[in-house]
Order: sequence, then C-alpha cells, then structure tokens
Amino acid sequence: MPPNSSYPRIPYGEADFKRIRLNRWLYVDKTRFVHALEEEGYVFLIRPRRFGKSCWVSLLANYYDRKRADEFETIFGGTDLGRQPTQNRHRYVILRFNFSAFKTALETLEHYFEEYCQLIIRSTLERNADLFPEAARQHIRASSSVNGQLNELFVYAGEHGIPLYVLIDEYDNFANTVLAYHGDEAYQAFTHGGGFYRNFFATLKDGTGHSDGGLERMFITGVSPITMDDVTSGFNIGRNISLEPEFNDMLGFTEEETRELLEMYRDHGAFDQEVEAALDVMREWYNGYRFAKSTEDDIYNTDMVLYYLKASIPNRSMPDELIDTNVRVDYGKLRHLLTVNRQLNGNFDLLRHIIGQEQVNTPIQLSFPLNQLDRRENFLSLLHYFGLLSIRAMERGMPQLGIPNQTVKRLMYGYLRDAYDDVGVFSVDVYTFFCLAQEMAYDGTWQPVLDFLRDALAEQTGIRDYMDGEKVVHGFVAAHLSLSQYFLLHSEYELNKGYADLYLEPFVAQYSDMQFGYVLELKYLKRSESLDESIVADKVQEAGLQLRGYLADPSLRRRYPSVRHIGLAVVFHGWELVAYQAIDDAAED
Repeated sequence: MPPNSSYPRIPYGEADFKRIRLNRWLYVDKTRFVHALEEEGYVFLIRPRRFGKSCWVSLLANYYDRKRADEFETIFGGTDLGRQPTQNRHRYVILRFNFSAFKTALETLEHYFEEYCQLIIRSTLERNADLFPEAARQHIRASSSVNGQLNELFVYAGEHGIPLYVLIDEYDNFANTVLAYHGDEAYQAFTHGGGFYRNFFATLKDGTGHSDGGLERMFITGVSPITMDDVTSGFNIGRNISLEPEFNDMLGFTEEETRELLEMYRDHGAFDQEVEAALDVMREWYNGYRFAKSTEDDIYNTDMVLYYLKASIPNRSMPDELIDTNVRVDYGKLRHLLTVNRQLNGNFDLLRHIIGQEQVNTPIQLSFPLNQLDRRENFLSLLHYFGLLSIRAMERGMPQLGIPNQTVKRLMYGYLRDAYDDVGVFSVDVYTFFCLAQEMAYDGTWQPVLDFLRDALAEQTGIRDYMDGEKVVHGFVAAHLSLSQYFLLHSEYELNKGYADLYLEPFVAQYSDMQFGYVLELKYLKRSESLDESIVADKVQEAGLQLRGYLADPSLRRRYPSVRHIGLAVVFHGWELVAYQAIDDAAED
C-alpha cells in the first residue's frame, strides 16, 4: 500500500500545542487530565527530560488564556476537553515563564533573569490592556525589580478581581546548571537567604494570599524537587502531584496508546514494520516508567516514541541508533553528585550497586534540599525523578525501584565509565573496544574482548583502589560490555531456574545476521586470598557447571534458533582478570 500523504506529521521536538493542533500534526489526547488538575490551585509536577512537560504547559496556556477564547474550537475541537470543557476555560490572565533558556555566565545571571521576567510582565500587561489601563501598567512597571512589579500586579489584580495563572516551565534548569558547573556555593547564593531566585518564589507565595483575584492558580514543572525545596523550604504553597496515581500517565504514552500509533501509521501505509515486533523493541528501550506507587501501568517516554516513529516513517526500518541523544542527562550535571575533590563518593558506590543489582528498595521522598542529598533515600529518589530509576513493584509497602529500560541502562553504565574517567582512574580506547565487540557478536571471537579488559586493568593502576568486591567487578565488566550496540545487556538474568551474572542477548531485531550471544558467570577472589592454581581451577569449574545449566534453558534456542550461545566463566583476583574459559551451547548437544 503506498504511503498516504494525509497521515499526521510527527511533532518530534515540538512543544507548541497550538501549532501542533493548527497543523493537524500527531497529538495523543491527554486533555482529560485538565479536569483533575482544576481540583488543585497550585501544582508542582516533576518528570524526566523530554517527557512532554513543555507541551503540557503550552496546552494549559492555550486553554486558560482569556485572550484566546476565540480559538477554542480551532485548537481544542475533537479533544476530550473540547467536548467537555470546564467552567474556567479562557478565564485567566496568563503569566508564562520558561527558564530552560538561561545559559548566561554566572556573574550576569541575575541581570538577565530580571530582564527576562520583566519582559514577560510587560508583554502580559500589554496583551491584557483592556484590564490594565495605561496608568495601571505604568504603576505596576514603575518598580525596578521583578519582585516589586509582581507585588504591584498581584495587589492590582486582587483589588480588581482579575484572576491570574502563573505557568513556569523547567523551573530548575538553570539552577541545576549553576550547581553542576559552578558548585554548591554559587547555587546557595541565589536559592537561600536573600538570593534572587528565592525572593522570586517568596513573591509568588505572597501573591497566593490575595482574595478575589490575584494569583489564583500556578503550575510549575521541573526535573527534580531539590531547587523547590531550597527556595521554598518544600513546596508548601500547593501540591506536588508527581507521585499521584491519577496523574501517572498525564505525560508519556501508555502501551495501548503506543500500539494505536503504530497501527494508525500502518493503516495509512506509512509504517511497514510488523507492529508487534516494533512494539517489542520499543518496550525494551523506551518503556518502564512508573511514577506512582498505587498503579501497575508503565509509561513510554514521549520523546523516544516520537523519535522512533519519525525515523521509521515513511516506510523505513527502525533507527540505527535507538537512543535519542536528547534524552540523555548530561554527565556534567551528575558529576557533583558522584565526585568530591576528584574522588568518587558514596553516591557513586550506591549507583554502582544499583546498576549491578538492577533494583533497590527505598521510600521515594517528595522533597529534599541539596544539603541532604548524601542521604541514601534522597539520592535514590533523585534518580527516580530523573527517570534513571522507576517503580517496578511494591514489596512490604516499600517501592522497589529498577532501571526502566535498555536506554537508561546504557546511560547509567555510561555514567560509571565517565566517572571513572573523570577522576582519572580508568578509561578505555572506545573505538578499539567497539571493533572487538563487533567481532565478538559476528565471529564468536570473544577472547580479544576479555584480553583487552585484562590488559587495560593491568596498565591503569588507579582503578585498583575501586575494584574491591564481586559486585564492583560485576558492574565494571558490565559497564564496558555495554559499549557494544549488538547486545541487550541483562544483569542477574533468569535462565533455567538460575540467575546468570550477565546475559548479552543478541539484538537480532536490529542485527538480523548476528551469530552469537553470551552468558557470563563472574567469580571473584579477594586480593588477600591466595592465587593458587587449584583454587582458580575450582572457580572456573564452578562457573562452568552453572553455565551449562543456563545454556540448557530451552528458551534460548526457541527465541534464537540461528544463534550460538557461548558461556564465559571469568575469574577475577581483586582487580586482576586471572582466568577465563568458554562453554559453547553447540558443544553441549
């Protein structure tokens, strides 16, 4: 069936709700959530990067702005909200701030913040000149500071019964940038005491106290609660809905929504991949986000799904690179969490543990200040808000957090490698390792990969202080094997009623001519233990017995009949890789 030119364009990277609707681009209808939001006055929502936050803020602006009443049917016609609007539609004067664009130098940050916010106030007053006569506009803007202008605006709006709605998108973006690249002291300077950002939020809080108008509603988005806790001592002027079940899928796509998208483009003749096969890949790489404890529904990342569709339409194969670079949390913004004075800290150890175990039980904290980030539950909660960990289950009333998908898993392993490199203890020639991994996948030549790691460990002595313990070794090996794009990497993978340390599952959905998959069992001897040949041989034999059991799992042959699976018994003595041996599934027949 030839592609139909009438199929909706993919709005990848587009956050302007009005533009999406006017151009009849793809839109998955989430407008029904506006009804639930109206039950709250002041709302704070945390979601990971590229999850649809900005588009949602744009939706609210278009729906509530009193100056857009004539556009309601054009923009919202055919949506749930268009069919059943609320009484508050197009009722408000909208003050809309977007703090994602601040990339100015630290010394000019306050100046440009003031300049930007005053520009928003001026344009808002001019757009609503019928409510704010010239004299009122001049009086409000007479103050030299944004806080002074906001105070005057709130007083005037309260006295004249003018309802205001403040929208703030990416409230913490520049704060996180300052923290990452200028340190705690610079961050504290504008979020504490008389800092300009703290004063800004104090002014907003004061605005909520005006009756009969004033600041009636507020909606704020970000990627973490840290800055909000620091500038307001917790979001004590409203409700943080980030962990509430009724808003779990307000952003992101459900499994049903994702399948319907694939089927729609297939029916338009623009998507010729097999829907269930494509969904299997997308589920592995893009799904797995769950934000509320009392729900069992996983969510797909919005950006990732649109990225896949845009690369696949019209009638192309899946993207060569399944990880969209735009979803990456820049390592630079995590550096301050993992290192202190160029030394890896306790958070790094915790991250390393999580990646090895792939799950951890912890309460999720609704808010916490920066100075309490060294507490285990706060750091893990931050990883949850970043989308690096997600609720997988509830165990004895406690959330069990796990890595949601292959995309995040590879990003996490990348953070481990970056951290090792950042403090100068270990780095590898990525290109050489990638080439060796390619031969491992296609030719079955696995020895050069392990030899490469063995020699690198021997040469780079700095890593020795960190290679202490079986799980540490496990995470280190996995972090570097994850450099290969040919395998789906799994830790503690269940095979034949046992759990293999690492399974390098052949990614045949993308590399259909792959020949080999690998199951690894890692054995560890403490550095203090004797390196006796018989002890090493016993470890190799023990691993070999386990591997034979794993390779006998019928699911391997059933799922991958044309792939040979090789078991690798690998023994470490402290930081040294001292022995390895292969168990071939073909030889086991």
